[in-house]
Amino acid sequence: MSLIEAHALLWPPAETPSNLCHGPVALKLNVLTAIQRFPNINGMGSTKRIPSLRQLHAFHTVARLSSVTQAAVELHLSQSAVSIQIGELEARVGAPLVTRTGRGVRLTEAGQILQGYADQMLNLWTEASDEMASFVGQFSGVLRVGAVTTAEFWLPRLLVTFVNENPRVKIKLRVGKRDEIVSGLAAKEFDIAVTGQPPKDLAVSAFGFAKNPVGFLAAPGHPLMSQPNLTMAALADARLLVREPGSGTRTTVERLFREAGLRLRIGSELSSNESIKQMCAAGFGPAYLSLHTCVLEIKAGLLAILPIPNNPFEREWFVVRLASRLVPQVAAAFEHFLRIKGQSEILKQIPALRRPVLRKKLDHTENSRRACL
Repeated sequence: MSLIEAHALLWPPAETPSNLCHGPVALKLNVLTAIQRFPNINGMGSTKRIPSLRQLHAFHTVARLSSVTQAAVELHLSQSAVSIQIGELEARVGAPLVTRTGRGVRLTEAGQILQGYADQMLNLWTEASDEMASFVGQFSGVLRVGAVTTAEFWLPRLLVTFVNENPRVKIKLRVGKRDEIVSGLAAKEFDIAVTGQPPKDLAVSAFGFAKNPVGFLAAPGHPLMSQPNLTMAALADARLLVREPGSGTRTTVERLFREAGLRLRIGSELSSNESIKQMCAAGFGPAYLSLHTCVLEIKAGLLAILPIPNNPFEREWFVVRLASRLVPQVAAAFEHFLRIKGQSEILKQIPALRRPVLRKKLDHTENSRRACL
């Protein structure tokens, strides 16, 4: 159903002899009977057979968990109560929605079709509830955010600051690889995303709100730290520690080597920044990381920034949302929060980052100046 049809259904024009055949009853029947996937769906035209939100919620939870037992626990209901809700919903749509298996339940073809619509309707109702609460002066709702793994080193504290300013807001945060976050944003699994690089294959609205220094690091005792006139070419022969394909830093480091005309030699491929930091600090090889992930290690002298020209590289953090979607008010408020306070709030968390980065850059500049004399 389009937004125009939904608007007409909720706020129909006054019925007159000229439009009586095109009133809300006719529109409702046209919308409902246009779906031919369920052979018995014509009966849903009666208001007595329209599913309730409670039934849709129970079905959606069962479909998501593939288990009536787990759904009952999450919904704080008995298994029989959940089964009754599913049974009533099946009676109303005129088709079986789930079938029992040895380990739980699986959706029938009809259930798979209905699941997508149930997800949209429940999300729409949640957004409507949040918007109405904000309208009457009770700013609240669920803030659904997706973030790349590197952002988890500073984003949670910003979320706490935002919630302290808006106590009625609840947080739903999903952290993952860049590809996963972009896919989740496209599927509307969350309203906004925080990433180091906006996607190019998705129509989005993106705003850079904070600096993201990213660079090559190594253990202080690594031979590269004392190598004179260190360049990217020397890194090409080193055992570089990198993230797995699909991560933002992996994409960036591959592009840096490609632009320099160098072949990237991967020493080890790891799925977490923490593992990379530990192996790098142990002297295995250099690593390419966001400095936001290793502030404590730099301060403690476990990691150091390699003296390569322009290292670290200055990137940006972006807050991203779908260009075609009007986000809920709570998501728009957090987006505004990041735009206004994001940079300053991050620097509050990591003041130790300023001095090492600046000192290393000054040292490299001074060494270069002396070499030219």
